[in-house]
This record gives sequence, structure tokens and C-alpha cells, in this order.
Amino acid sequence: MGEDPVLRAAYRLCRRTTRAHDPGIYALIQLMPAILRPAGWALWAAASVLDDLADERGAEWAERSARVEAWTRALKHDLAAGTSTDPIRYALVDTAGRWRLDLSNLEGAMARARDDDHGLRLPDWAAWRAWSNEEIVPWVDQVRQLFEQAGAPMTLRLDRQADYEHFVDGAQLTDVLTDLSTDLADGHLLVPQEALEPFPGAEADLVQGRWSPAVAALVAELTALARRRVTRPAMTRGMHPGAATVLDTAAELMRAQLDAIDAAGPTLLKRAPRPSVVARVRVLGPARLRSALAWSLTPLTVPGPRPPVVGVRGPSPEAGGVAGLRPPPPHRDGVRPPQIAAHHMPCHVAVIMDGNGRWAEQRGLPRHEGHRVGTAVAHEMVYGALEIGLRHLTLYAFSTENWQRGTEEITTILAAFQRELDEGPLRDLDVRQRWSGRPDKLPEELVHALRREEHRTRDRTGLTLTICLNYGGRDEIARTAAALAQAAREGEVDPRLLGEDDFARHLPHPHMPDVDLLWRTGNEQRTSNFLPWHATYAELYFTPGYWPDNDRRDLWQAITEYSRRQRRHGAVPSSSPPPKTTVRPLAPDLTPGSR
Repeated sequence: MGEDPVLRAAYRLCRRTTRAHDPGIYALIQLMPAILRPAGWALWAAASVLDDLADERGAEWAERSARVEAWTRALKHDLAAGTSTDPIRYALVDTAGRWRLDLSNLEGAMARARDDDHGLRLPDWAAWRAWSNEEIVPWVDQVRQLFEQAGAPMTLRLDRQADYEHFVDGAQLTDVLTDLSTDLADGHLLVPQEALEPFPGAEADLVQGRWSPAVAALVAELTALARRRVTRPAMTRGMHPGAATVLDTAAELMRAQLDAIDAAGPTLLKRAPRPSVVARVRVLGPARLRSALAWSLTPLTVPGPRPPVVGVRGPSPEAGGVAGLRPPPPHRDGVRPPQIAAHHMPCHVAVIMDGNGRWAEQRGLPRHEGHRVGTAVAHEMVYGALEIGLRHLTLYAFSTENWQRGTEEITTILAAFQRELDEGPLRDLDVRQRWSGRPDKLPEELVHALRREEHRTRDRTGLTLTICLNYGGRDEIARTAAALAQAAREGEVDPRLLGEDDFARHLPHPHMPDVDLLWRTGNEQRTSNFLPWHATYAELYFTPGYWPDNDRRDLWQAITEYSRRQRRHGAVPSSSPPPKTTVRPLAPDLTPGSR
């Protein structure tokens, strides 16, 4: 903080705000190394201010929404200026610059704070999870960035990602149960309908503020579920002991909070329960000793001078903001995409990019040269997808079977992916990037880079680009079945009532739409274990040219072919011919592989 008395005062205010708003979070921040605590106070004080603005009693929703929007807009301005007249924003601006934090990931959380939850009804746990993750995950990710920048990363084991997700679910469910009285008074019932249905009458009783046997049974069920979710001891194995202490203590505090919820009975609908002082001391006393020892033995990175700050949706492309996004570059020949009626456009195109190695061998080049050129072609497809207005593009980049290739080729391919993520050639396009596949065997740095891009681009609304890396369709189905079995074991689903929708909700990407068009290059006609669940009704399109011989015009040609097909999904064929599609010519010759 240097000698700036205004900044020191700003951080002190953040400390007081965090302590008053959420003593549990404050206690956890005190377990962090001393150099990180001011940053933790700044982050949670900002979250608290937004929460208070969104929930201000006596104010209409439009007024509360406008105040959140004004605060968020002011933060963007302050980040660009590097300072602020508001003390909490000033501390947050300093934290972001000092620790090189990318605050663009907070955009969704800030938008969630602005939106009104009054009357919100969430149909199932999947919808609940999507809603809750918008609120909590971005702030938690900023704390993880802090640990990483300090040289003590809160690294999660690659095979424990599901534990982390369950832990976050449990934390949010604990928060919902704790704030039940306040939320009900404000017209919120933030429990999914799927959880309410087994307890007839519970919803009406809750809305009326009545404690009934149905409500008691519901609360007991949800409390038990939250307890199972936050109890994830394997999640911190192999983690730095200081960071592990923070997470383990968070779990213990939440279990103490759930004990208080269990003991509250009817008073749960009148006021928020809190653990006793004795319970808190029992948890925090040993934790403080463990964390102090861990940090005393850890050399930490102290931040240097504060550089210009990356903003929230600001003009910097690094921030991923709207103002910094650019249109895709035009095709070198100036061709434009065909005009295809919206109802004839596919929503989701999946591509098996086959033939890189054979393309290189045909030219007397090493196989990795084909993969290099193939990467440039993948960029072309993204440009073409953006130009034609495609919503989802999924690329099969590396399968679980590809590990059978030579070590040199595999190393080259994975290094190329790492370089691609580090250099970010698609970074300033309106592309939401996602990854599908297993983390096993992949370099840990590559997995972190893939997940970083997922988080950084999560709020973009243009093309959703899914890269299937170390992906296998049967493996995806097996993992989904395992997740469903675990959900049944924990009482989240009834095995006797399982249907396709239940299975789909437990897929790694449950909101991925079905594939409309599956295109494979390289003169092969098979689907090779690619998206078997999503591609059940996909139109298949095979072309002879190797992948490096294609560009965006071939994607447009594939979509044009799709627009001419009549899709029936098992229905009786129509007696009338398929509707005609008006297509503007692309170029003199669009035969795949002709160039």
C-alpha cells in the first residue's frame, strides 16, 4: 500500500465491511498470508457492497438495479483511470493492478447482482447450479488467482474437479439455508422445484412463513445434502498446506453453520442462525496455528509496482470486454458467407478435423507441420462461423485414442495447444471458449490454461467454441453414468424415475445443444467416438479433402448442404419437397478439397 494514507484508509474500510457483512469470510481471510489479506478484504467488500445495493430494503427493483449498474459502470471508469474517489473501489483498483488480476470474470457476478431474483423459480438442480455459480464462482476464482500470483497456488488435483464443483454447490446451499428468513421476507425462494416436489405443501408453507412437518423435512434433507457437498477431504490432498488449511477450515465452518441450521427449528424462518462462539473457536483456533506455521515456511512473491489495470469489460482486449472485441478478419479473397434463412441454419456444427498428418506426409513434410497448418485452418473456421452467425462450433482436436501415436507427435500437438492458449489469437473475438475431455495425462499447465480461457470468456454471447481435447465419447458417457450413480447415492435423483433429461443434466456440458451437422474431412466416413450422445440425430457430411486444404468457405458449403436437407427425427416424411433455401454464391468453385 506504500505511504498513501487514502489507500490505507480504503483498505481499512474494506476490512471493517468484510468483517461486518460476513464474519466467516473474514475469518478465512485471516488464515491467508498477511500480504494477501488486504486484497481479500477488497474483493469481498466489493461483493458485499453490490449485494447490499441489490437487496436494499424499501427501494424498488428498478432503483436497486440502477444503483448496481451505476456502481459497476463507475468501477470500469476507475479501472481505466487507475484510481477512484470511492474508497472500496479504490482498494479494488489497487488490488487488481498490484496482483495482476483480470476482473473481467466478475462481469457475470455483477450482472447477477443487478438482476432481480424476486419471484425467481428454479426448475431443477441444474438450473439452480447455473444460477448460483454466476454469483459465487467468479469471486472465488479471484481469490485463487491471488494465491497463484503469490506463489502458493490453490491448485486443485486434476481428478478432483468434481469435488470442487460439489464443494461450491454445498457452500451456496448453506448460504441459501442460512438466509432463508431474509430471502422469504424479500419474496425469494431460492430452492429448486425439483427439491420441493417430494415435500407436498412445503413451498406454500415457506411462502407463508409457516414451519410445518413438510418444511422441517425439506430443511433436514437440504441440510444433509449441503453437508455431504462440503465434506470433500480429497479435494485438498496434495495442495499447499496453507491453501489447504483455508479450504478445510471453510468446510468446517460450513458444517458448524449447518449444525446451527439443524438446531434452529422454527426460528429458521425468523432470523439467520449462527454457530456458537465455542463452535467457532473450536474450528478457528487450530486452523490459525496450522496456517501460521504453513505460511512461515513458505517464500511468497511480494507484488511490485502497480502497472496499468485490466478493466471489467473495458477497452482492453485482454479483459475480454465488449469494447475490445473485433470482428473476424475477412477472407483473403473477399468472399462473403451465403445468406441462409435462420430456420434452415444449424445451431451446432461439430467437426472431425482429419488428415493433418497425411497432408504433411503427402508433401514430404513431418507430420507436426500438418498440425501447425491445421491450427490455422481451425482459426479460419471460427472466423467463418462468426461471419455466418453459427451459435455453436465443436472441434475434435485430440481423442483418447490419439495417445497411441508417437511420443514426438503427441508432444508437438500438446505444445501447440499450450502455445495457442498463451498467445490467444482468438482472444479479442466474441467467442466463448470451452473444453471437453479428460484432464488425465494432459500437462497440468495446459489444463489450467484451458480452464482459464473458459472462465475468461464465460460471459461472451457470440460463438461458443468447444475444443474436444483428450476426449472420447464412450468415456464421456461412462463418466456421466458415474456422476448419475453418485447423485442417486446422495439422494439427488430417484433411480426408478431416471430419464434422458436426468442423464443429460449430468453430462460434462449439460447445456450443450444436440449436434445438427457433423462434418468429417480426410476421406473417412465414420464418427470415431465423437459426441455419441449429442450427435444421435446429426446430419452427416463427409468430404475427401484433408483438413489443411480447407478454409471457411468449406464450412459455409457444409452449412449450405445442411440447409437443403429435410430433417424428420423419426417422423413420417413430408409429402411436399423440402423447402428451398436462397443461397448467395460463395465463389466460382467450392468443391471441397478443390483448392
